Amino acid sequence: MSSHCIFRGGKRLAMVTLVMTCLFLFAFNQSSTHTNHRMCHSPRSLNSMQKALTWKTRSKHSAQLYYRNLNGLNASSGGAKSQERILVLTPLLHKTTTIEHLSRYFDLLDKTTYPNHLISIGLLIPTTTQQPDARRMIELKSLVEQLQQRWFHAFDDITIYQRNFGFDFDSNDGFRLEPYRRSMMARAKNYLLSAALRDDHSWVAWVGMDVVSYPTTIFQDLIRHNVDVIVPNSLRATKDGSFWAHDRNNWQETDTSMRLQMSVGADFIMLEGYRELATGRTLMVDMPTHLGPDHVVPLDGVGASFTLVKAQVHREGANFPSFPFQHQLDTEGFARMVQAMGYGLFGIPSYFVYHAST
Repeated sequence: MSSHCIFRGGKRLAMVTLVMTCLFLFAFNQSSTHTNHRMCHSPRSLNSMQKALTWKTRSKHSAQLYYRNLNGLNASSGGAKSQERILVLTPLLHKTTTIEHLSRYFDLLDKTTYPNHLISIGLLIPTTTQQPDARRMIELKSLVEQLQQRWFHAFDDITIYQRNFGFDFDSNDGFRLEPYRRSMMARAKNYLLSAALRDDHSWVAWVGMDVVSYPTTIFQDLIRHNVDVIVPNSLRATKDGSFWAHDRNNWQETDTSMRLQMSVGADFIMLEGYRELATGRTLMVDMPTHLGPDHVVPLDGVGASFTLVKAQVHREGANFPSFPFQHQLDTEGFARMVQAMGYGLFGIPSYFVYHAST
């Protein structure tokens, strides 16, 4: 069972609605003296403007053929100058997410230098029962309405999706059951991606709800490299500013890790950050960070703290495997799939985003 609601940009929608209302009222007044008696007895009597618009939308004569030439859709280093649209996707997988987390999330996106009218946002709220968290939804809708009712600087649209996965994403059963949890996380991401991706999106940015800080120019900074998939270095926010790694899913394979994979069964899942398994991979958080933001490195695995993807990569079939794919699941399985399709993944060791300490 799923549902969603959409909050589109305020000024443009308000102006279009106002013009349509004026035109309808003018036409209605002009014809009312001639058709009033007939309309009162007609089965299609229009008792309100809302009914009129609804009836017209459903009329078989109003059907239209839409044509979209996807050859003209591009994702390039031009970014905002080329009016390329970004879809920001965030699954709200944890019940501990509060209105303060949501406010910070929107505040960070609102402060980016990429034009808000070129940014769409998709949020997914999973549930463990058929009944949604009413209070959480009310708070989220209220926050989104405040953003989208602004005359200026509104986002292109914000869509909230809800889906019952029958799984508690807050469960933490350790290394043994982590593959199953990651499998469910992958399903949630795939559901959000398939529901939210439109034909005018050039880029898809996966942004974690617990990211607390990143540069305001991050979209332009990542886009200008013009690669298929790119990630910054994800660190843990600390009070003293010390260097602590957070996202260990950004990595490169080594001879050691490749030999390990050849020695295990096809269904064995490689996981990073657990004492129970030493993969021998090179993590991006362990790479030199003094070479500047122009220094990018090829990667074999990526996380989801902040991941920018050319939309065509997703459109051509790269999603998040919920099953073992080359010993990986979820975002790391996505990286494997991207490579299998001939696309490239890159990271910037010296470009930081900060994640909340847990």
